[in-house]
Amino acid sequence: MRELSLAALTVLELSPVAMVRCAAAAGYSHVGLRLSPATTDEPTWDVVGDTPMVREVAAALKDTGIRVLDVEILRLRPDTDVRGYATLLETGARLGARHVLVAGNDPDEARLGARLAALCELAAPLRLAVYLEPMPWTDTSDFTQAARIVAECGQPNAGVLIDPIHFDRGGNHAAQIAQVAPEHLAYAQFCDAPAERPADLDGLLRQARTERLPPGQGGLDLRGILAALPPQAPLSLEIPMHSRGLTAQARARLALRLTQRYLSALP
Repeated sequence: MRELSLAALTVLELSPVAMVRCAAAAGYSHVGLRLSPATTDEPTWDVVGDTPMVREVAAALKDTGIRVLDVEILRLRPDTDVRGYATLLETGARLGARHVLVAGNDPDEARLGARLAALCELAAPLRLAVYLEPMPWTDTSDFTQAARIVAECGQPNAGVLIDPIHFDRGGNHAAQIAQVAPEHLAYAQFCDAPAERPADLDGLLRQARTERLPPGQGGLDLRGILAALPPQAPLSLEIPMHSRGLTAQARARLALRLTQRYLSALP
């Protein structure tokens, strides 16, 4: 059975400390921590550097036995100085993270690749892998483009992060995953969604950020994606379900239970 991690977006209202304890209560082995917010309208926590909350998170991890799979979200923009992410990377390493999630927000692929390589070099001594996640509304919008950027950056600790909803909405298909070496696909996100793609950007954003489906309840090619990934690659369950009216704990439990059921039913 693959390791399963609770992604921050699934329970975004929780503080990182509460999220660790939520993951433990729900039965996860890992958690993904959002150390830097993805948008301006989401909760922000003081979890970069030697802060009281970082110490609380470390204590909660020790108390519960939960481990950190990844930390997020770093953005590579035209004006990004990757050295500014040093403290965030150090915090992630302190908390035991294995991966760092990065979004490509630079239309210049050569510059983005150079910044990704520099970030990988900064992360390598901390034993962190840097994973570029393609999203349809970013400049790195699809899997094949992200794979090209990762290959050209030439760093052994760079990888491509597959999120099934972004993978599908970017027009990709499972056969393309073979173009990336397994060592650069060390983990993935996991969710389902309706087969019909939203008609506009607002629909894409709303569905991806607030209304995903547990595995097996939608129409994405999850079987094809899983078959193409390394067999032991951990899965980060990123399944926000705002309209269901569930508590964060109930969402975490439902996501885990239905994912386990889906994986157990696979041939």
